Amino acid sequence: MMDPTEVSADNEWLADRYVAAYPENLPFWEAARTHKLVLPMCGDCKRCHWYPRTVCPLCGGLDISWAPSLGRGTVHSFSIQRRCIAKIILAYVRLEEGPVLMTNIVDCAFDDVAIGMKVQVKFLRTPEGRHAPFFAPASDLESDPALEADTRPA
Repeated sequence: MMDPTEVSADNEWLADRYVAAYPENLPFWEAARTHKLVLPMCGDCKRCHWYPRTVCPLCGGLDISWAPSLGRGTVHSFSIQRRCIAKIILAYVRLEEGPVLMTNIVDCAFDDVAIGMKVQVKFLRTPEGRHAPFFAPASDLESDPALEADTRPA
């Protein structure tokens, strides 16, 4: 793991105040820098959870480590933010590993997003310098018809 006190041109993201405020999440940001998604996983119940915390919210276990994620999921819910400066699709995505993440859907027209749509993680660089996970439509994954039923506007 990198020393957060050593900031250089290669790791200026370490100076990001959000990263600095939560040093326990440094493995997450280090993985994101290499475009890999990792999730907190409980060694006691062997399940992943989100958001990162020191106690497993599923069983109360304290043996938390970081596990690689496939980065694939399904849109669980979404809201199109049309009145903000940067128009975005805000969504909850349920990962194949189980946890639900709040994220933005990118590379997708507003009219094309749907509950049940399969998505894949895509890392984009933030203005602060860190890489953050967003999700884009996964063309090679089919949508879940059970979730799509009666969810598109008429």
